[in-house]
Parts: sequence; C-alpha cells; structure tokens
Amino acid sequence: MEIMIINQQNIVNYNKEMQHVITNVVNHTAKLGRLPKKTEVSILIVDNSYIQELNFIYRSQNKPTDVLSFAMNEMSETEPDYETGNEVNLLGDIVISLEQALAQSQEYGHSLERELGFLVAHGMLHLLGYDHENEEERKVMRTLEEKVLQEAKLER
Repeated sequence: MEIMIINQQNIVNYNKEMQHVITNVVNHTAKLGRLPKKTEVSILIVDNSYIQELNFIYRSQNKPTDVLSFAMNEMSETEPDYETGNEVNLLGDIVISLEQALAQSQEYGHSLERELGFLVAHGMLHLLGYDHENEEERKVMRTLEEKVLQEAKLER
C-alpha cells in the first residue's frame, strides 16, 4: 500500500510517531478491506482553519471538523470488487485537522496518537464505502474502527 502523508500545518508538533501511527492504521484497515497491494491513499494533515474551509465548500458546514474523506473510486453495489490487474487503485484522500485531533484527545482523555489513529481508521473506512447515516451503519463502522485500533495497539 502506498501512503502519501503531507503535514501542511505548524500548530501541533507532527513527529515520526504520528507518521508511524498513520501508516500502521492505514495498513491494518487496508488488510481488513482486502485492498490490493497496488493501492494508494493520501493523507493531508492540516489545521482547523484549513479544514473549516473544506468543510464549508464540500459539506456547507462553516465550522472545523476532525476528518474529511474524498473517495476516488466510490463503489456502487453493481460494481465489481477491486480487480485492478496492474493498475493502481487510487483509493482517495483523507484530510485530518491535527489541531482538532489534539483538542479531542484532551476532551476524551486519551493520547493524541490514539485520536489520530481513530481519525485515520474512520477516514479509511469511509473510503472503503462505510458510512454512519443511521444507527445500524454507525454500529458496523464503530466495530470496525475498534478492531483496527486494537490491531494497531491503540486501544483506550
């Protein structure tokens, strides 16, 4: 799995441990989703100001959020599974506000690394087609998030 990580903010100190968390969680989620090895995802680390702009443009919500996902190849029920042959499967982009992740980690009483891992798992699951529009979908997604975090050793 090819993972491109770009830190575009300077409010929260971004370090190698955070990069390891992102890579680890992406790989565990990719394994869970049975993604082909020739899959690419990009992760953009931003601040609240930047993610607020995106949230307004794409979701008409003029406030910061923690994570946004932009799928490149959203699958419908009639499309086949990932059978790309030699082609690269461009999964999509995940945008995470590290500033918001820090605030949430403090609010929830766990590490920034754990919150970052959760947001990466959440974003990856959205790219894999999962959602949380109703209670049933929310439960499925939450169970998968917790499974990924457990495998990545980021439990609460």
